Amino acid sequence: MKDRTSYPKYKNLNTPLEDLESSAMHILSRANTFKCFYLEWTNIDSMDDGRNSHTASILTDGKVLITGGLNRGALSSAELYDPLTGTWATTSSMNYTRHMHTASILTNGKVLVTGGNDGENNALNSTELYNPSTGTWTAAGDMNNGRIDHTASILENGKVLVTGGKNGNDYLNSAELYDPSTETWTTTSSMDNARVQHTATILTNRKVLVTGGNNIYALSSAELYDPSTGTWTNTGSMNDARYSHTASILKNGKVLVTGGLNRGALSSAELYDPLTGTWTTTDSMNYTRWSSKASVLTNGKVLITGGHNNRALSSAELYDPSTQTWTIINSMNDARYFHTASVLKNKKVLVTGGRNLGTALNTAELYS
Repeated sequence: MKDRTSYPKYKNLNTPLEDLESSAMHILSRANTFKCFYLEWTNIDSMDDGRNSHTASILTDGKVLITGGLNRGALSSAELYDPLTGTWATTSSMNYTRHMHTASILTNGKVLVTGGNDGENNALNSTELYNPSTGTWTAAGDMNNGRIDHTASILENGKVLVTGGKNGNDYLNSAELYDPSTETWTTTSSMDNARVQHTATILTNRKVLVTGGNNIYALSSAELYDPSTGTWTNTGSMNDARYSHTASILKNGKVLVTGGLNRGALSSAELYDPLTGTWTTTDSMNYTRWSSKASVLTNGKVLITGGHNNRALSSAELYDPSTQTWTIINSMNDARYFHTASVLKNKKVLVTGGRNLGTALNTAELYS
């Protein structure tokens, strides 16, 4: 379904678009100058299972592994997308049903899945490994804490840092490390603030930047984890408190944070500079949105897709770091939030699943 709200003013065009959604090519004219806009989104084969709050991981062979999610109940199923054939194939299911979990590509090519909601609002501490060469899952040891809506980051030393999340009514500030060489979990120092629905971004200096999140109230605080010391330090706070937002590392090393929730959906965006530890505001998005997805394209621009603002959104927009401005592009074919967006090796962006009107979607589409 398309968004039926009126479109905001275009910042980079001299005349407004006419009939934005009625044609694959839109023509603008001004003094005999024409600009053409071609459809960027293409529907592809659907997944076997509708799912939201799932994960998508790009394997070393270029295929995309989809795991778990929610569809009436939590799912254990997994499937693979092959960009070369444009088709889906089922692979073996996980040992546990889970949604709101994480999936991380290890340096050995295996995929580590951690925690999540078992479908009955129990926070899982179980983890498991997917082996692409055999298409099978094996247990990877239990975390010290069950967690939902946490983060997982691959460090330069190959270990996986897991932070925060929620377990029952408890907001977590704890963090722990997974060592693939021993397949064991060890605790590391805790964050200053407990948080869920936050972000974790690996900076060019190898530190991990954690931003925002929810701890009864939306948080503006940010902190840095140093893998060399295993300690956390506070850094500058964001201008806007937010959770269910996005964070993207740009080619210049800065971090772009967009949208999220704070009483209502946000359109604001801001930049973190690791050299100064400070935040500066940048141009706001054209739409307020939370639970959207951000993808850094090969040209350095950032693609924002979908999300929610009183209803699921199909709109998409691009951020240009060189001008610090946003441009609306053609909408996705399906409105969706709690979806995934993955930049493939062929430079296209694969969007899968999500939720709309209370239904878990099995649709998928490509941006190019």
